[in-house]
Amino acid sequence: MTSLTPLYQLAAERKSAEVTDWSARISWVIGLIVLIAFVYWLMRQGWKWRGSLQSDLPELAATPEGFADGEKLLTLTGRYHASTTAGQWLDRIVAHGLGTRSRVELTLTGQGLDVVRPGAADFFVPAAALRGARLDKGIAGKVLPEGGLLIITWAHGDKLIDSGFRSDRSAEHPAWVEAIDRLTRTTEGTAR
Repeated sequence: MTSLTPLYQLAAERKSAEVTDWSARISWVIGLIVLIAFVYWLMRQGWKWRGSLQSDLPELAATPEGFADGEKLLTLTGRYHASTTAGQWLDRIVAHGLGTRSRVELTLTGQGLDVVRPGAADFFVPAAALRGARLDKGIAGKVLPEGGLLIITWAHGDKLIDSGFRSDRSAEHPAWVEAIDRLTRTTEGTAR
C-alpha cells in the first residue's frame, strides 16, 4: 500500500494550467500583418516600376467612328489575359492598362480589331497593324492546355505586341486565326 501513497499525493497536488501570453500572440499577429502589407506594397511598386519602364509606348487607339456600321467578320466573348512583347511570353506589358486581366468582347472587321474590356481600358487595333494570330498555351504567367489561348500579334508604335485571349467557346479559336491571317494578307497586298 505504501507504493500507492506517492501516486496519491502526486494526484492530489494542484497544478494550474499554463496561462496564454496574449501580448506575445498579439505581437506575432501584428508582425504577420505588417509583413503581408509590406510584401503587397513591394509588388505594387514593382508593377508601377514596370509601367514607368514602358512609358515610351504610345497611347492606344480608340475605336473609330462608324466601326459598328462595318461588316463584322467575327465576334468573340471571353477573357483577356495579358499583352506581352512579341515572342516573350513572360514579358508582360502593363502600360496603358494592357496588363490588367478582364472579360473581353472582340469584334473583327475589315477596319481592324475592336477590344472592349468591361472594367479596363478598351482599345482598337487597325487592320494595318495586325501581324498574325496563332494558338498557344501560355502568356504572362497564364498557362492552359495546348491551343487554349488565342494569341494575336500586332504592331503598336515600333513595338510588336502579343495579346492573349480565351474564348468562352474555345472551338472558335481556329476560325479567328484563319480570319486574322487572311486579313493581314489582304492588308499587306493593298499596302504594296
